[in-house]
Amino acid sequence: MANDAATSQPGGEGMPGPAIILVEPQLGENIGMAARAMANFGLSELRLVAPRDGWPNPAAEAAAVGATALLDRARLFATAREAVADLNYVLATSARARGQMKRVLAPDIAIADLEVRTGAGQGVGILFGRERTGLENDDISLCDALVTFPVDPALASLNLAQAVLLVGYEWTRARRGTSLLPFGPNASTPPASRGALLGLFEHLEAELEAAAFYPPDKKPTMSRNMRDMFLRMSPTEQDVRTWRGAIRALAEMRHRRKA
Repeated sequence: MANDAATSQPGGEGMPGPAIILVEPQLGENIGMAARAMANFGLSELRLVAPRDGWPNPAAEAAAVGATALLDRARLFATAREAVADLNYVLATSARARGQMKRVLAPDIAIADLEVRTGAGQGVGILFGRERTGLENDDISLCDALVTFPVDPALASLNLAQAVLLVGYEWTRARRGTSLLPFGPNASTPPASRGALLGLFEHLEAELEAAAFYPPDKKPTMSRNMRDMFLRMSPTEQDVRTWRGAIRALAEMRHRRKA
């Protein structure tokens, strides 16, 4: 039976993240470090299937380092079947297919698909196996596909928390793309509006023309190229304000020198 005291919490950037499901984890320390890895990347729904040393576990709390609230919300299940019963799509982490006809996906492809599914309102989860033996065939049979990390075949097994960390990293990449800008109320200023950018372009072009910057008959081409240069930078509202202030200061200096 699930522990009904906890409920699913939202994941990073306001979107529910995949449930991280640890099947029969053996060491409390590994559970705590996995929770910390989840918190690093905004994943907040932890499900535990029959942890060997029981639950709650003081060793897990000691290893969580700042993620103890996530442990407090963890949901406890007796079997993997119960842990995935409410989900629409489930991945299993494994270094091999175990003879089952499952799709095997690279992490970036697998997690990007989860991001799309969560955006569509589906419940999704990822199974992680026991520290010593990984997931059993019966566990994998519950899942839609396998996700496998590109590790050295000579040592294919990962520490439990390391595997969770890699999933969290791919989740953040799927949510943010290539941008490393933060999300939420502490984010950088929003991208500049088209009107603000056009105002900047007109201001800059007017001052450059006044300074005789453009060679004869070259202004249209140079202006378009310069606009493209700014657009490639994806300026924010603050960037536009800074550039407008800089252009204004240079123009005022030129006027003072003429006076």
